Order: sequence, then C-alpha cells, then structure tokens
Amino acid sequence: MPESRHLLEVDDLRVEFQTDKGAVKAVDGISYTLERGEVLAILGESGSGKTVHARAILGILDIPPASIKGSVRLEGVDLIGLRESDIHQVRGERISMLFQDPHTALDPVFSVGSQIEELLRARRSLSRREARREAIDLLTRVGIASPKERLKSFPHQLSGGIAQRVMVAMSIALNPEVLLADEPTSSLDVTVQAQVLELLESLMRDFNVGLVLITHNLDIAAGFADRIAVMYAGKIVETGPAREIHERPIHPYTGALLKSVPKLDLKQDRLQAIDGSPPNLINPPSGCPFHPRCPFAIERCRVEVPELREWLPGREAACHRALEVEP
Repeated sequence: MPESRHLLEVDDLRVEFQTDKGAVKAVDGISYTLERGEVLAILGESGSGKTVHARAILGILDIPPASIKGSVRLEGVDLIGLRESDIHQVRGERISMLFQDPHTALDPVFSVGSQIEELLRARRSLSRREARREAIDLLTRVGIASPKERLKSFPHQLSGGIAQRVMVAMSIALNPEVLLADEPTSSLDVTVQAQVLELLESLMRDFNVGLVLITHNLDIAAGFADRIAVMYAGKIVETGPAREIHERPIHPYTGALLKSVPKLDLKQDRLQAIDGSPPNLINPPSGCPFHPRCPFAIERCRVEVPELREWLPGREAACHRALEVEP
C-alpha cells in the first residue's frame, strides 16, 4: 500500500451492534482525514455515534456484539482487524484517548502517582525512580501546582479540573501522534473548560499532535477546532472549516444545534429546542434521517437519502435543500 499523505484516515467506518430487537447501526459509513497539528471537532447530540466511532478506532468496543467494518489508517497502516497484541502497541503510544469523566476513568483505589508511574514503567520500561521523575514532569507540564504532593492524592480528592489535567498528563505520557478527546470539558464549569482547552491547544502546538475533539457544543468547536464534522444518526451530515460552519451552517440540523446554545450577547427568554427525538437506529426513518425533526423537510426528504456532497468550496452537506433554505 502506498504511504498515506494524511496522519489519520477514516474511510467508510461502520459499527453495528446486534440486539434482541435487531441491528443498531451506531456508526453508518463515516469518512474523514486528520493532519498533524490539526483539530477536527466531531459534533452532535448524544447517541449520534461520536464516542462509538472513537472507541472503534482504538478497538475498545466489545466484539461481539459490536461489528466494525471499513478502515482506519494511521499513516497508511489499517488498524481495523489488527491482532490485539498489535493494536495494544498503538493505544497510548500512537493514539491516545481522553475520556469524558476523569473521575470514572481514574482508578479510585490507587493514588495519582501510582497510576501514572505504572503506565510509564509498563510501556516505557522506566525504573521506579525514572517513572516518578517523569510523572512529576508530566504534572508540571499540564499546570498542576505542587506536583510532588499531588502524586500522593487519590482521585476522589481531586476537583474536576485537576482530575482532567491528570488525565491529560496520562494521555500524553507516551507521546502519541493522535489524541481522541471525548467531551473533555462537559463535566467542568465554564472557567475550567477554557483552561483545559487552552492546555490542549498548547500541548498540540508543542508536540504537533492531531486532535479529534468530540463535543456537542458548536460554540466550543468553532472557537477551538480547524474543521468540524457534524454527526446525526451515525452519519456525517455536514463538514467544513469551523468558523464558516459556525457563521453559516448549511444543514438544518447544524443550524438547530447552533440555535440551541445560549448566547452571552443576546437576551433570550427561552432557548430554541430541536423538536422531536433522535431516531431509533434499529428502525431509522426512510429518506433523510433528520426529516421527522426538520422544519424544511419536503416529500423528497422523506423518501430519498441525501448524499454528502460539496455545496460550497470546502463545505459538504447531506441535505437536499442546502443553500435553498437558511437553517
């Protein structure tokens, strides 16, 4: 296979879960690329397939019942179907994941220091003294004060912001090339959210890491990411430069997400919610999966699945009426 010109290439990735009621198509044929030093935000409501796709990349879904198809190439090497011993070498060392709830991700019965040091000793073959010195350096790098003392802390003794900084330290401990950040700020207050995002931006710049940021907040994505891919019902429905999508979405779902976020510069008595609920992925609606909730739907939307295609330079959308309506 010729060498890939992209750091990460996701091509027609599909993840399906078998249940007693039928197959759930959690991820339904998504494709994107990621470059070094780039931030790609994967945006969508809960249940859209954002987290499932990230776990599929790392091979940390239960198989069975999960079935994974398509390809995920890291510098040309396809990760889908690799033996467990081979994918184990990729996890952490080349692709790392930052989980949504740091207190759940950290082991509650071990101190912060023992967890970081164990990772370094197991994966980098450091001595106990070397691992401790490196752990202190990692905590310092992510902006944690008094790192020597903090190593003695247990997860329940940490605030949400400090716990997430510890998780960031662990996620970069093995110098990965790709970081998958799954809603890394959703459990934090606004001030701490900004601090964690600034930390991630600084680390990306220092280490030239490619970052996939999974979020439901379009404002965060627009302010932090280079590009955005919007997911709905397991599919990508809009992609493009982050600021362009934020200023002018061309898919009704993206527009609805934007209107559902409060604006500090506007006085709003009530936010505009998206009507209805996400579709049942065992029995999805015919045609466009968003049409039952879309105020612009026409008969064609109910019977014909829209293709993800380019409508403006660098802008793709899976909508029959893109550019025809103002979502």
